[in-house]
Amino acid sequence: MAIQVTPIQAFSDNYLWLLHNESTAAVVDPGDAEPVLRHLETHALELSAILVTHHHGDHIGGLPALAKRFNVPVFGPAGENIPGLTQRLSEGDTITVPGLGMEFSVIDVPGHTAGHIAYYHADDSGQGGLLFCGDTMFACGCGRLFEGTPEQMTRSLDKLAHLPGDTRMYCAHEYTLANIRFAEAVEPDNRELEARKAAETAKRAQGVPTVPSTIALERATNPFLRWNSPSVKASAERQAGHSLTAPHEIFGALREWKNHF
Repeated sequence: MAIQVTPIQAFSDNYLWLLHNESTAAVVDPGDAEPVLRHLETHALELSAILVTHHHGDHIGGLPALAKRFNVPVFGPAGENIPGLTQRLSEGDTITVPGLGMEFSVIDVPGHTAGHIAYYHADDSGQGGLLFCGDTMFACGCGRLFEGTPEQMTRSLDKLAHLPGDTRMYCAHEYTLANIRFAEAVEPDNRELEARKAAETAKRAQGVPTVPSTIALERATNPFLRWNSPSVKASAERQAGHSLTAPHEIFGALREWKNHF
């Protein structure tokens, strides 16, 4: 059976991602153990691994209960102090998820937090790869800079933007419609953004998640990846009140704008 990816909703807007076949599952960023345990029990799945992107509580809060229940490897960032990790990872490392046989490459993506990592699975079946990026990139947005700098976040997002366009991007929050409203303010004439707004609004009206997205869609509509766009640059300069040249300067102006939008 092919590997499936299922969202488990938690808190007000978190997605805890479950990778699974007919009998075995791994969970990404289990901020809460209870919905994960319920899903495993309901679908007769055995947990084989836990993958963590960064240290925030809504991503690791369920670790103690899951680790107590299941003796499984817990993968996470080498650069962050997260109790319970059994394998600490940084860019260049690869892991194979037990029971699923999926290989993931680790990408360092500091910015939201200092040691944030992402997991990328390159797929040769024609369906596109998988990216679990935590809170670094969101659908049509990006995470706040709690511990990193605009320079770091710009480099991190650029790494993700250079993945194959058909890569499916699984972020950890349902922020898409709010992010689109900001993107419209930045690029009001972006026709692809207009089409995306209609599609994502229809999904939410039906209670359907707006993620995964794709890297190609993010390149076309996410202002935080579009610092080379003349219209995005012009909007950022209007907000900053002066000319901007470097990508991190444009990104920084956009991020500051979004913080107060």
